[in-house]
Amino acid sequence: MMNRVVLVGRLTKDPELRYTPSGVAVATFTLACNRPFSNQQGEREADFINCVVWRKPAENVANYLKKGSLAGVDGRIQTRNYEAQDGRRVYVTEVLAESVQFLEPKGSSSNRNGNDFYGTPPREPQGSSYGGGNQNQQRQNANQGFTRVDDDPFAGSGQIDISDDDLPF
Repeated sequence: MMNRVVLVGRLTKDPELRYTPSGVAVATFTLACNRPFSNQQGEREADFINCVVWRKPAENVANYLKKGSLAGVDGRIQTRNYEAQDGRRVYVTEVLAESVQFLEPKGSSSNRNGNDFYGTPPREPQGSSYGGGNQNQQRQNANQGFTRVDDDPFAGSGQIDISDDDLPF
């Protein structure tokens, strides 16, 4: 049997972090995932999917994600039920996240102007002894191999010559 879920969406509100009586962290959040089509009025609809993550990843989600953050979730669907105070049986379906990926640089969900780097490596603290060189050299080395999102590597070239030998098929 297979039960696998992969989602990409934005958080609808800040994650809620709680701890079990034995001290295990658990975070819950809702992910808004756009549907791949528009309705009859031409509007995009979204699904709002409840997610749960446990232990250290739960603490990371609570500390680094907030309302509007773009996140990827890899996990499985889980259904549970409980008896409500009025005596009726309540069924809950949610995604039990095994991995949560932060898909934007820190702080960019409120500043989406496209001038940031995707995949920017973490900066070394000032005075860090590993890596050597001065701070400008460290910053330059940290950004090597990354392409700015707004830089078009084919701009101005007009045409690209590709031979059949370059194709993988």
